[in-house]
Amino acid sequence: MLAVICGLFLASILSSVFLLGCAGAMAGSGKPVLPRTGVLKMDLSKVSFSEQVSQTPDFRSALQGGEMITPLSLRETIDAIAKAADDPTVQFIYLKPDGAAISISQAEELRQALVRFRESGKAVIAYTDGPSTGAYYLASAADKVMMSAGSGASPMITGTSSQMFFLKDLLDRFGVNVQLIRHGKYKSAGEMFIRNAPSPENLEQNRAMITSIWDTMAAAIAESRGISAGRLTEMVDNLELTDGASMVANSLVDELVTREQLRQRLATIAMADKFEDVKMIALADYVTARTPAPNPSAKKKVAIIYADGEIIEGDGKQEIAGDHFASVIAKVRADSTIQGVVLRVSSPGGSVLAADKIKAELDLLKKDKPLVASYGDYAASGGYWISNNCDKIFSDAMTLTGSIGVFSMIPDFSRTAKDILHVGVTVVGSNKHSDMFSAMRPLDEAEKAYMQASIEDIYGRFVATVSEGRGLEPDFVDSIAQGRVWTGAEALGINLVDEIGSLDDALTYLAGLLGEDKQTWTVETYPKPLTPMEQVLEMFGQNNSDQNDVLAGTPFHGIQKAFRNWDYRSSEHFFARMPYQFVIE
Repeated sequence: MLAVICGLFLASILSSVFLLGCAGAMAGSGKPVLPRTGVLKMDLSKVSFSEQVSQTPDFRSALQGGEMITPLSLRETIDAIAKAADDPTVQFIYLKPDGAAISISQAEELRQALVRFRESGKAVIAYTDGPSTGAYYLASAADKVMMSAGSGASPMITGTSSQMFFLKDLLDRFGVNVQLIRHGKYKSAGEMFIRNAPSPENLEQNRAMITSIWDTMAAAIAESRGISAGRLTEMVDNLELTDGASMVANSLVDELVTREQLRQRLATIAMADKFEDVKMIALADYVTARTPAPNPSAKKKVAIIYADGEIIEGDGKQEIAGDHFASVIAKVRADSTIQGVVLRVSSPGGSVLAADKIKAELDLLKKDKPLVASYGDYAASGGYWISNNCDKIFSDAMTLTGSIGVFSMIPDFSRTAKDILHVGVTVVGSNKHSDMFSAMRPLDEAEKAYMQASIEDIYGRFVATVSEGRGLEPDFVDSIAQGRVWTGAEALGINLVDEIGSLDDALTYLAGLLGEDKQTWTVETYPKPLTPMEQVLEMFGQNNSDQNDVLAGTPFHGIQKAFRNWDYRSSEHFFARMPYQFVIE
């Protein structure tokens, strides 16, 4: 009976894939028809942004009964906003930032695109029911910010924060002893397993990162609203922004409006007699309509290689699997039609072995073609390892980068087996240390020294790699390394990155290296998106993405990912990974 049910379920899934695949094919045959003139409506609660978006429908949310959120490529969205500035179809942008599913660097690059749009002479009009910190950061880029006049509309602008979870007390209850071996006093990726509170160094770097992110956001808001960043911080610290009236009184909102008043304002700006005459163009439709189809026969091509996700070992197609990703880079290097490459990094790192394979291929690529790096959410630890030797590094101000350090974790479940589960374990080995990775006994002093020696060797190579790639003295690299995570704004001052800028800035710089106008290029993106059937196979146990994580979107997601990626049975025991994952709210 169970087999029949499973078979029917699989058949249902496959039929859904077929139908959605057909829908994707039909959608690809014709683009949305835009009105002659209209308003580009950016309702950020209806879309999500990622570095790469599959060319086929993302059907997972629909199959799971959730609201369909349209996934968009951040680069294509920003390109479309730039085109809208000169497009007579678009009168102005109507921005609704509430409920945005967006990361800190995505918000930074999207906000910059809105500012550039305003500089063209067209308006950005923002409306919010009650903004969070992140929503207001985006809304503040507008020419005019309106807020609901309703009594329930309350701003929640409280600044930026992070949460750190520590599992030592919990693990102690289950008899689990985690043996952490590392180099770098700031290398805190394994700290959650061995402590019940942050180390002084971890707390120091966390405070510095959060402060740097807030300083970047506050400076941008203050400039747009004509107030001082210090006064904004004072308002937030004193909880002065309690309602719409306080937002207006402190020059953060221009006007409080009812729903009908909002409609009237939009109609007036659109020069329409009534709101019903205003043609709204959904952001997803506009991006689709204004994104050109790839031209594989183009003679002028550049590539964007997206290093997006955890760096892991293997040949899988999810995350940044070392063997698979190295083969993708080799393919780009061998393609004589590709003149230059931008490496877009959004990775907290991971496997040292995989990172080394990837960097070796990137070094070969750099010998043949210009290679420019663009940092997104994260370019830390292994993410920084693979990319520090690029011709130039662009980073968002709120990118998390650096984290030059190495660690290893070996669990000991011997007390769990004996005292909790009451299971007797006898290990028989051929050599004195053959069971050191059995997880059924603690490491002895010789084994700890053995592991530490490997950690020191890898850390030395990491420092040497950065020293050579960035043209810095090894002693200086060591002084700013030690596993410390920096924001892009901080990294600029210590020469870990070259310039604060977006993916578009990196493409523009690559154009200068090639002596070309980037508008004449066809941009090829790698790795290629998964097909519908590959998406289904990934759903059935082969997917390491966050979309299948039970705790995704909760404060405990980081703990789940840490356990998921902690595979002590692997032949590899050394990791270059950053412990932080920040979202903007």
